Amino acid sequence: MMSALFQGHSAEIISLSFNTAGDRIITGSFDHTVVVWDAGTGRKVHTLIGHCAEISSAVFNWDCSMILTGSMDKTCMLWDAASGKCLATLTGHDDEILDCCFDYTGKLIATASADGTARIFSAATRKCISKLEGHEGEISKISFNPQGNRLLTGSSDKTARIWDAQTGQCLQVLEGHTDEIFSCAFNYKGNIIITGSKDNTCRIWR
Repeated sequence: MMSALFQGHSAEIISLSFNTAGDRIITGSFDHTVVVWDAGTGRKVHTLIGHCAEISSAVFNWDCSMILTGSMDKTCMLWDAASGKCLATLTGHDDEILDCCFDYTGKLIATASADGTARIFSAATRKCISKLEGHEGEISKISFNPQGNRLLTGSSDKTARIWDAQTGQCLQVLEGHTDEIFSCAFNYKGNIIITGSKDNTCRIWR
């Protein structure tokens, strides 16, 4: 049974997520904006305007104080969730941002790009502290493990990679898929990985 209808974007919605309290939703759209909604009423709380191309990813940090958005304009933007004010623009990639995320402490930000690299930024200084190189195709998905010391990336080069989140060193290449990897994630304990591919399969890695 539908309890609320969210209307306000002028193009398709490509990304959405709840905050941890469950009372706010963010939606990222090809209309270049991100909207913060009241989850109970469907009321628009903020419209985040600043990107100049389609939104690819929009997420809250764990304590819901900040919002991170990634765009096909090659940048990520960091926003204050309460006011909707832009705090910083994260630059450095040479092509579209396809995914972005916080670690569970909110201290680190990771970005994945069509330029084949990933980057780690400090949420406090907004500076790039590590550039992850090794994939031979665009990186479509990136995520931290729950402990925050490992990063996982999935790529169009048919591989996933595990990285040291502190040093940026590639620790392992997960090979086996026969087509692009579009999705990858750690389990809650961080000791199992799942990958999903254009080859119509998912794989579990231990």
